[in-house]
Formats: sequence, C-alpha cells, structure tokens
Amino acid sequence: MPPKAAKSKEAAPERPILGRFSSHLKIGIVGLPNVGKSTLFNTLTKLSIPAENFPFCTIEPNEARINVPDERFDWLCHSFKPKSEVSAFLEIHDIAGLVKGAHQGQGLGNNFLSNIRAVDGIFHVLRAFEDPDIIHVDDSVDPVRDLEVITEELRLKDVEFMERKLEDLEKSMKRSNDKQLKIEHECCQRVKGWLQDGKDVRLGDWKAADVEILNTFQLLTAKPVVYLVNMNEKDYQRKKKKFLPKIHAWVQEHGGEPILPFSCLLEKNLADMPEDEAAKYCEENKIQSAIPKIIKTGFAAINLIYFFTAGPDEVKCWQIRRQTKAPQAAGAIHTDFERGFICAEVMKFDDLKELGNESAVKVGRAGLALTEEQKIKLSVARAVISNPPILLLDEVTGGLDLLAERAVQEALDTLMLGKSTIIIARRLSLIRHADYISVMEDVVEMGTHDELLNLDGLYAELLRSEEASNLPKRLWRRGLSYLLRSG
Repeated sequence: MPPKAAKSKEAAPERPILGRFSSHLKIGIVGLPNVGKSTLFNTLTKLSIPAENFPFCTIEPNEARINVPDERFDWLCHSFKPKSEVSAFLEIHDIAGLVKGAHQGQGLGNNFLSNIRAVDGIFHVLRAFEDPDIIHVDDSVDPVRDLEVITEELRLKDVEFMERKLEDLEKSMKRSNDKQLKIEHECCQRVKGWLQDGKDVRLGDWKAADVEILNTFQLLTAKPVVYLVNMNEKDYQRKKKKFLPKIHAWVQEHGGEPILPFSCLLEKNLADMPEDEAAKYCEENKIQSAIPKIIKTGFAAINLIYFFTAGPDEVKCWQIRRQTKAPQAAGAIHTDFERGFICAEVMKFDDLKELGNESAVKVGRAGLALTEEQKIKLSVARAVISNPPILLLDEVTGGLDLLAERAVQEALDTLMLGKSTIIIARRLSLIRHADYISVMEDVVEMGTHDELLNLDGLYAELLRSEEASNLPKRLWRRGLSYLLRSG
C-alpha cells in the first residue's frame, strides 16, 4: 500500500466576530463635550444640526447615511451606464458628549450610554487642539486623560450590566437545572472578572460559544473603536502635535485599533467650498481631506463588506457582514436565492477592468488550468475581436485534462457566439456556433497579438485555404481588398 499523502495545512479558522450578525450596522460618534463630534457629523452629512459651543447641545442622537466612496463603483457606473446606482453606505449616529460619572447618571449619562449600546461601533473623537474660545469640560486639553475617562465610563457600565445579569441567572438557576444556564453563568463570571481587571471585552480571546452568549448582551466595550484625533489645520498639515505620540502609545497598549488624525475645521471649510475650489485648495496647500478614509475605516471596523452586481438596469453594492457564507450573501439580493442556492459565479473586479467584459473574463479563466505555453496562446483569445468576432484557439486546447476542457467549453458557451464568427481550432468538440471553422494546421500561424489583429490579412490567408468557399461574402470582399492592396 502506498504511503498516505500528507494532509495540507488547513487555514486557521477565523476568529468569531463580536456584535450583531446583520448587514444593517451603525457606528456612533462618541467623546467628551466640545471635542468636535457634531461638527464632524455636519461635515460628513452636510446636514444642519445643532453644534453650538456648549456641553450637551445634542439631546437626541442624530442619524444619517453616508455613501462609502469607492473608485470601483464609479468605474462600474461609468462602464454600464445603469438606470439605477446604489452605493454602499455607512449609517452614522451623533451621540451627545459623555462626562466623568456618566455610568451613575452624571450629565445626561444614562440616556447617552443607552444610545451607544444601540450602535455597533464607535468613532471616538479626541480633542488635540487648543482654543481658548472653545471650553473644555475639564478646563485643559489632555487627550490621554479624555481617553481614560470615556473608556472607564463604558467599562463601569458593562460591569454594572454583568452584575445584574449574574443576579438574574442565579435566580433562574435556583428554579431550573438547565445546563445552558450554568454555561452562561460561567461565561458571565469570566467577563465580569475581565472587566474588573480594567480590560475591554473586545480585546479578550473568547471562544465561539462565549461570543454567541456575549452577542446577546451588546456590551459597550465589545464594540470596535476607531480613534479620530481632531487637530487644527496647521498641525494636521504637518502631521505633528505633541499629543500624537502619547495617544499612539496609549492606543497600542489598549488594543492597537486605528488612529486617524483629521481637522474638523479644515473638513468643514472644504465641505462648504465648491468641489473645484476645494480640490485647488488641497493642491495648493499639499493637504488632503481625511473624510473618505474615515468613512472607509468605520465601515470596515464594524465588519461590513460588500459585493457588486452590475448591468444596464442597475449597479449596486450589496452589504453583508464579514464571514457571511455564499448562500447568505445571495440571500441579501433575494431570499429565494438563498433557499435555492447551488453555487455562486463571481469574478474579480481587477479582471473585469483589465479584460473589459464578462465574456473575456470567462475566457481568461479557462487558461487557469493550462501550461505556461498554452496560457500564452490562450491570451490571444481573451478578447473577442468585433466585426466579425474571431476566436483563435489553434493548439491551445491540445492535451487538456477533462477539467480544463470543460472550462474552455464553458467560456465558449458564455461568449454567445453567433453568425459571422470565425473560429480556428483543432478540437471540433469544443465548438458549437460558427459560420466558418478551420481545423487546418496551416491556416494561421500563431504569432504575436499585434499580428493577429491584422484582420484583413487573416481573411486573405483564409481565402488561400481549401475551405475558402465556406466564407461569408463580406469576408471575401475584405480579404480580396487586402490582397489587391498588398500586391
């Protein structure tokens, strides 16, 4: 008996994600009063909401949907010119400022902590600018101190929640012998101990069973965080400020999540300018808006991804949660697609952009199972030349295994080859539709791509072949014209 083949190393399983399993997730703007939260929200949404210079000016959370900028989406819309364009979006909530003691109801703490519980991620805005005209609740600017205040308030609120949850579980365990209650109780005890050690829930290495339980709690410190450092325009342009190294050191010690410097004042001014003036201002001052990066980073932080569907009717981004399986992704389009799911046919955007259309991408895929020599030959067939279309295969299909042969066949079927199509190949079994088929070895020498683009010359070569009588009349005319011109 031959020795068993060594098992290939399997990819490490993905870490289970904390948070709601949904494609409609939200991110909240959080921070102390007067750090730039509402000004940032105004800039992101261009909505008119209160942003006056006094604490607690935002009473109810303001909500808005922001389009996620993506050059790929723009390219698809330009290419397909659809009737409808639906881009990905990030739902943002502006939440009023927290202060020390919020978990005990200080300021408007309890209301706003419940608003944070309702979102799925946090934009934590930090003040790193000094301005005597804008008051600070603690009378001095110290972003690291502000970080400690906010994270401690969220953590203490989670401890309070876990204590109540443990009390409820203990009461239930006295009335029931359900094993699941005991498992949940043990999990809650571990989480409470973790929080009391001064650590956030999202930074723990939890098992899948723990995550399943934790996701029912929506704990505040389980939510992913993006730190937005609000600076004045001059400091943002230089990317230097005495606070930045201290903020970076603190964040690295507490999970190492993204830090994005930006200038609220700059972004507000750019948003108020016409688009051409804003571009000119950025070019002259060698500065760039941070808004696109903030939106994209927030979208990724709450574990959202998307895929495209494109056609003349609609180009659309379909949002799904990271780690979503293909059947559930299909269900985002229609529930029937999930129920009757068989397989997903997808393509990479880069392939589509490079090759120009879906048919060319599928022809290119047929080359994946070929040798390098065969791939070189098949590269000619990646583009179907119009008026009339000509697909050059020649020896490309020689010596293929069954899998590769099926791939070529599928590519040919997808091309929807119709009339006036010339196919030059050796394997008649791969060809179904053509006005003219040549299986003669001497009809065309496989040359460079540029040589093969000389269509009239190709027609002339076909006229010299024994099967020239099979050519359509219009190809006769073009071939004869070439022969007369070339002498």
